[in-house]
Amino acid sequence: MSTSCPHDPFKNQRKEKGTLRANFEDEEILMILGYKEVRRAAKDWKTFSSDYPFRVPIPSEEKLRTIRQLPIETNPPEHKDYRAIVEPFFKRPRSPEYVADIEELVTRMLGEALKKDSLEIVQEFALPLQSRALAHLLNVPEADAEFWISWGTNAFLGSDDDSAKGAALEDYIHRCLDAAEEKPGDDFFSALTEATFHDRKLTRDEMVGFVNLAFAGGRDTIINSVSYIIAYLGSHPEVLQALRDDPKMIITATEEFIRVITPITHLGRVCPVDTEVVGEKVEAGKRVSLCWASANYDETVFDEPEKILLDRKPNPHVAFGVGAHNCLGAAHARLLIRTLLQKFCEMDISVTLMNTKDNIEKESHYERTVSYSTLEVQLIQGGAQS
Repeated sequence: MSTSCPHDPFKNQRKEKGTLRANFEDEEILMILGYKEVRRAAKDWKTFSSDYPFRVPIPSEEKLRTIRQLPIETNPPEHKDYRAIVEPFFKRPRSPEYVADIEELVTRMLGEALKKDSLEIVQEFALPLQSRALAHLLNVPEADAEFWISWGTNAFLGSDDDSAKGAALEDYIHRCLDAAEEKPGDDFFSALTEATFHDRKLTRDEMVGFVNLAFAGGRDTIINSVSYIIAYLGSHPEVLQALRDDPKMIITATEEFIRVITPITHLGRVCPVDTEVVGEKVEAGKRVSLCWASANYDETVFDEPEKILLDRKPNPHVAFGVGAHNCLGAAHARLLIRTLLQKFCEMDISVTLMNTKDNIEKESHYERTVSYSTLEVQLIQGGAQS
């Protein structure tokens, strides 16, 4: 059984026009597809603004939450000041102690997985790994993650009533903040209750906005990345051998997997005034899409973009965004993927694929495969599988 090949549903449109007008929940949005154009727009926050609550994600999230996510749904200079409040937590992956914690977590979870005759990676490995690693990032007990795992792969979506699920998440965040105010510690929630912004305490809505993004922002992205990589290793055992032979290549392989997967297809920006983008007019108040998934396959930047080249260098992908709003959790995500590849090599693990089902993002004007909704495998330690 083979894994899905990397694919580029925007290829023809990118070459022909550089843009695509697509509908998302009855809203027409101009998708910017070319690498250079995406980068240019991402850096021009005055023309392409993030300062619109609920409208950075596509589709928008008015029905899923009541709070502006911080710092992503703001513009400079406020964005920089908001970001500075939580950056110390997102810089933790650079410390040796944190790296050791993540290595222990991945080693432990792989050891548990090896004891099973089969394993459904998405729900039984990738989701718990993401949640437990987030607990380390936020400096809360790993046991707290067991409740987060119960939310499923998306903190907002998946129940019969997604608005109710979003409200339940906000209620949980309030409880955590209440507990931190009563008994502060050195965790993420406590830091928010004690933080100041422009010489004042954060409002409760601001605190909730930070936590909301921390829970939702990197959830399905890491889950999709981990799942795809494990499937790819099962379909291409020679990749693991290449990484074992040259462990230094794990760094470039990590960046290449991130480029190929690009787990977030795009993010939105609002044009405050009438704007022209790649020859297309965008009326004031309308949104554009910064399509990372298309930019990362732009053949004018990446040679043979639909091939996975483990030693691709340079690799200026934009899977984590670019400019002031680049992803806060990028270092954490990179560390998780590097550690996963490292431990597969060190523990001499091979993957047998048993059952797979693609996770397909279906929209009005395109379909894009983003990793797997089901991935059943067997992990084997020592020796190659047949």
